[in-house]
Amino acid sequence: MSEATELRGWTDGADAILYQLCGACRHLWYFRRAFCPSCGNASPHVHKASGNGVVYAATVVRRAATPDAKAHVPYAILLVDMAEGFRMMAHGDIDLSIGDNVTAEFRPFTNLRIPYFVKA
Repeated sequence: MSEATELRGWTDGADAILYQLCGACRHLWYFRRAFCPSCGNASPHVHKASGNGVVYAATVVRRAATPDAKAHVPYAILLVDMAEGFRMMAHGDIDLSIGDNVTAEFRPFTNLRIPYFVKA
């Protein structure tokens, strides 16, 4: 699938994590851009991630950044190395540790539906 219009990700309201791959230099990245951040090619290919990964880092948030987030405290913020080769930041179970194998679900947080990682 090569057109951004063919796939919708969680930022568009769908339960999916999308990443991009440059057809020119093969650079891979997460969070959509109109061009490759490595070579500048303006035709990145969009792909749907499997949702599987490994926890790279984890921290627990105990003080809400906004009034809407107060209902979710405490919550975990993770860096996850995804199976496809990119790293992303997301929420997850509070008991996850570095090195845990995880899989993505999608859950409500404030007024959004976001990727949320649980132990695989």
